This record gives sequence, structure tokens and C-alpha cells, in this order.
Amino acid sequence: MSLEEAARQLKMAGHDAQVAFDCVGLGDLERAQEHALTLRAAADAAEVALSRALQDMTPDQAQAEGERAVKALEDVV
Repeated sequence: MSLEEAARQLKMAGHDAQVAFDCVGLGDLERAQEHALTLRAAADAAEVALSRALQDMTPDQAQAEGERAVKALEDVV
């Protein structure tokens, strides 16, 4: 797993959080709950990816990799 995967999972979690929020506002609580569950799964996957990716990195390497991962995601969008 890489920091790119962690960044991708966090982006997905953010999307699911927004959809869950919107569903609550619309009164669709079942759909809000579904997105809250997928939000949690994506956040957990991001945590695992971050933990594995950072195990053997120095702080400078982690920063450089993080910046590269964010740039890669920005290029996709």
C-alpha cells in the first residue's frame, strides 16, 4: 500500500461524508447510514495504508511522498 492509496481512500471518505450529510438533510436516513458505513470503511483503509506506508520512512521522505500523492490525485481530477 502507498500514500497514494491512503490519499485516495481519504478522498472517498470525504465524498461519503458529504453524501451522508446531504442525505440527512433530505430525510433519507437509510441512505445516510449506508454512506456513513462506507465512510468508516474508507477511513479505516486509509489508516492502514498510512501506517504501512510510513513504517520505514523518515519524516522528510514521508512529506515528499505525501506531496507526490496529493499531486497525483490533483492530476486525476
